[in-house]
This record gives sequence, C-alpha cells and structure tokens, in this order.
Amino acid sequence: MNAILATSAVDITSPTIEYAALAPILIVLGAAVLGVLVEAFVPQYLRRTIQLVLTFGALAAAFVAVLRARGTVIVAAEGSVAIDGPTIFMQGSILVLAAIAALVIAERHVDPAGDSFAPRASALPGSEQEQAYTRLGWLQTEVWPLFLFAVGGMLLFPAANDLITMFVALEVLSLPLYILAGMARRRRLLSQEAALKYFVLGAFSSAFFLYGAALLYGYSGSMKLSGIADALTADAGQNGLVIAGTALVTVGLLFKIGAAPFHQWTPDVYQGSPTSITGFMAACTKVAAFGALLRIMYVALGGLRFDWRPMLIVIAGLTMIVGTIFALTQTDIKRMLAYSSIAQAGFILVGVVATNEAGLQGTLVYLLAYGIATIGAFAIVTLVRDTTGEATHLSQWAGLGKRSPVVAGAFALFLLAFAGIPLTSGFTGKFAVFTAGIQGGATGLVVLGVVASAVAAFFYVRVIVLMFFNDPAVDSRTAVVVPSSFTTFAITVAVALTVVIGVLPQLVLTLVEQAGIFVR
Repeated sequence: MNAILATSAVDITSPTIEYAALAPILIVLGAAVLGVLVEAFVPQYLRRTIQLVLTFGALAAAFVAVLRARGTVIVAAEGSVAIDGPTIFMQGSILVLAAIAALVIAERHVDPAGDSFAPRASALPGSEQEQAYTRLGWLQTEVWPLFLFAVGGMLLFPAANDLITMFVALEVLSLPLYILAGMARRRRLLSQEAALKYFVLGAFSSAFFLYGAALLYGYSGSMKLSGIADALTADAGQNGLVIAGTALVTVGLLFKIGAAPFHQWTPDVYQGSPTSITGFMAACTKVAAFGALLRIMYVALGGLRFDWRPMLIVIAGLTMIVGTIFALTQTDIKRMLAYSSIAQAGFILVGVVATNEAGLQGTLVYLLAYGIATIGAFAIVTLVRDTTGEATHLSQWAGLGKRSPVVAGAFALFLLAFAGIPLTSGFTGKFAVFTAGIQGGATGLVVLGVVASAVAAFFYVRVIVLMFFNDPAVDSRTAVVVPSSFTTFAITVAVALTVVIGVLPQLVLTLVEQAGIFVR
C-alpha cells in the first residue's frame, strides 16, 4: 500500500499556470469578485465611489498587463488559453471599448430616471426631478461587478484554446449581460422583455455550441483546437460528425454575433436595454464573439474551410441584405442602430471568409473601428431626452443640429463611419476586409458588400438631413442633457479615434500587422 501511494505521489504533477500571460483576465475577474464583496459589506453611500475606482483601476491595470504581454506567443494554462498577437490585440480593444462604455454608464447610471419613483411628466432634462432621478440611479451600483464579469468573459473568449474553456467564457460573458439588459427602470416592461428574449435565445445559442462541441469531441477525441486540427489532418475524408459539429458550433457563435438568420433577438434587446449598456454590449460582445469564431475556424477547422466557407459566404450576404433592408424601415433610432449592427456583422464576416492573413487583420481593424463608433453613437442617444426619457423616435431628432450642433455633429460623424465614408474609421475597416475578401476569392461577396454599403448610406444620411435641415415640431420638448465630464470625455475620445483611424489608418494597420497569426 505504501509503495502504491509513493508511486502515485511521484506521478502527480501540479499544473503550470502562466500568471503573467493570464494577468489581464485575472485582474478583471478578481476586481469583479471584490466588487461583489463591496456590494455585500460596504455602506451604500460609499459603494459608488469604491466601485468606480475598482472598475477603472482594474481596466487600467489589465490594459497595462496587455501592453506588457506584447510579443508573447504562448499556449498557457495547460493548453486551454492561447496568448498570441491576435488575442492581445482583441483584449486591448475590448479593454479600451469597455473603458469608454464605463464612462457613459458612470454618468447615466444604467437608467437615471426610475418610473416607479415619481411622475415622469415632470422629469424635464436638467430639472430638479431629473436630478433626483439621477441620485436614485447612483444606487444601481450592482452594475459594476456584473460589468466586470462580462468584460472578464470577453477577454477569455477569443483566447480560449479548447472548447470547454470557450464555453465557460461564453457563459461568463453572457449571464451578466442578461441581467444588465433588464435594468432600465424607466422602461421596465420593455427592458425586462429584452432581458428575457436575450436569455432565452442566448440559452439556445449556448446549447447549439455545446452540442456541436460534443460532436467535435466525438470525432477528434480532443477538446483542444489543435487536437481537432490534427484529427482533420489525419483523416482528410468526409465525416458527417465533424460537419454537423462545425455547423452547430458556428450557429452558436453566429447567435452572439447577431448574423442573419440568427439575429432576431438583436433589435428588441438593443431597444429595450439601457442605452449605455446597449453600447457596451454591441461593441465589446462583437469583438469577443468574432475573436472566438476566427480562432475556431482558422485554428481548429482550417482543414475543413472548403466545407464551412460557402456556408459563411451565404450567411454574410444574407446578413448584409437583412440588416440594410430592415434598417431602412425603422423609425426608432435604437432599432435602426440595431439593424445597422446586423449589417456591420455581415461586412465583418467578409474578413472571416477570406481565410487568409489579410482577412484576420482586416477583421481586427473593423472590429475596433466599429466598436468605437458604436459606443459613441449610443452615448449620444443617452443625451437626447424629452419629458418621458430618451427621445428615440426619429421625428424627435428633427432640428437637433440647430439646437445642439456639437452633439449632432458628433452623431453625424459616427453615422458616416458606419456608412464607410472616407476619412472615417469605418472606411478603413471596410477597405481592409473588402481587400482581403478579393484576395481570398470572395469577389462576389465584396461586390454585394459595396452595394449594401451604398444602400445603407441612405438611412444614415437620412438622419443627418433630419438633424440639420429639418425644423423641429412646434410642440417638441426634445432637449439635449448637458453631459458630465464622464460622458463628455467618452464622446471626445470616440470622435478623436474615429477621425484618427480614418485619417491615419497606418497606425492601426501597423498594429494588426505586428499581431501576426494565431498560435496553435
């Protein structure tokens, strides 16, 4: 017996954890746990200050850790996490976008005017009633631990090197978002409906992903992406198990991306969620989900690209068409931005189906450019209000350029970036993915993307014309809330980055070129 125990003790080795490489993820998740403790034990009047310091401190420390990890190429945590150039770029992008979104959330407090506390008709922008609502909004400090858990999951998702870790990251980023989507007090029923739809369809996407992962494991005998790739190399023949697994895993990720025909949740969730949360969700989730999709397709399933590439080409084209056509008919600004997000997902998929290094680099550029403009656009939506709250109907934006030309001008810039107009970040992103698509042989899809971009420019320009060339209704009570320094700084940073990436694209293009390719 002693000999058996001694032999067992010799054979057992402790796992090797590369803490420096995993530092960004560990810092954010550790701060999220501390945030939960703050909510449990710190007096209410101190929570907001402590949570803000904890949140921004964690994001800053994680970003410093990402910068220090530049040039690292390693498969860490016993092969479950891959730290390479694309991972580091996406983690840096997520942290920058999350910091900008957190500035907006810090002022608007998820939803500053709670309809259960006082009559909404008296809550004029800037009034004492509105200020009282804002003070009540400070009590929603539970948003910050949820926010950090979501960011931690997003940092892990594109870095996951096996399907189990990827599924855990998917749940860690998704569950807090389901709760955050239902935290709008002013539009309680609409917000709770959005949260329920997001939860139900998110559960479907997780089930698809998990079942597909099981099938891929059954085919390859490994959950590691490199193990699946090796199994495909060893058995180059057709196998129904791997085809079915690939399809199901892809469907699970396309749900998160919001690609058609898996986009049904997007308009309702974007409209019903608190606007500051919508901006965070729309920008950061796309970076994480596309990062995971790229890693699976390029690392694990690269040998099967002639099977999944036609499927993604069809989905990319359908996503562009659906997003563009339905955006033309919208009268609510948040729903219009939601369908715009769907169309943008189709454009980004062009980089995925390129299946070359240029496609990977173009996708990374597009994700960063789109995320910055998205958070900036939703930040401005939080400022345009009337007596009932946020003024989201397009008719309420008429004449906004005459009343607040700076705010309207910033919003117009973000819309032009979505349209891909030159000298904006959107043009840099579109040019990068379309060029990669042509190099990868997807010329027909690129032509469709150019046509869809031209059509999409119509509904973007329509809003600009409405703001600057139409007069507001005589009885209009729409006003622009004077933003605090938080939101002012967030919008300023978003505007500056949108212009810089458009005017000096080589800065970001050099970064993605240095990122290289995925490690196995």
